[in-house]
Parts: sequence; structure tokens; C-alpha cells
Amino acid sequence: MNATVYIESSVVSYLTSQTSRDLVTAARQAITTEWWNDQRSKYDAYVSALVEEENSHGDPDAADRRLSAIKEIPALDISEQASALAKELIRLEAIPENSEEDALHIGIAASSGIDYLLTWNFKHLNNAEPKKPSP
Repeated sequence: MNATVYIESSVVSYLTSQTSRDLVTAARQAITTEWWNDQRSKYDAYVSALVEEENSHGDPDAADRRLSAIKEIPALDISEQASALAKELIRLEAIPENSEEDALHIGIAASSGIDYLLTWNFKHLNNAEPKKPSP
């Protein structure tokens, strides 16, 4: 059995957007494309209803590219357990109040028993700085 990976919306955006002139962004796009083409098949990949929703916004052509990229990937539902976990992450100030979707990505992946969460979201999801609750 393969390890499981939850593919968060930022990964799909980097995969399908036009190559950026910004070197850091272009490098992330290249890394994403390489992982998608060479490594994704080594995992049982999942997205969620939230990923589908987020990827449907914006420019219609870009949204079509994003949704097309994930159309064959099973989508996890947003369960009550996922929502409760997201609320708890916000209550504990692990994720800011105004970032409910980020907390929900974690909640969906964790409550579904997913092994890895793949993201380019360095602000709240892929941030090595420990969160300290305010006094």
C-alpha cells in the first residue's frame, strides 16, 4: 500500500499557472511539475471538496486548468471531525482566526488519516516557526 498525500490548492496553482518571471516562484513551479510527473504515482493522492472549491475561483481559463489537473484525483469530503479539528486549531491559535480554510485543509487531511500534506503555503501550513498562544 502506498503512502497517502493530500494535495492542497497552492500546489495545483503552481502546477497549472504560466511560468513566472520571479525566480523563486518559477523554481517552485518547476519543482511542483517535476513532483507531479515523477513522484505523484508513488502515492495515493487525494484532494478535497475544499481544494475543488478554491481551484474553481478566479480567471475561468485558469480555473479550468486547475480543475482539469485534479479531476482524476479522489476528493475527500469535509467531515464533522475535520471541521471540529479546524475549529480547535483556531481556538488554540495554531492557525489564525482569519485562515479557516488553512485550518480546514489540516483538519481534512488529519481526520482522513492522510500521511502527508503537500503545500506551498508557508504562512500557515508549511511554517516551521512554533505557534505560541497569546497570554
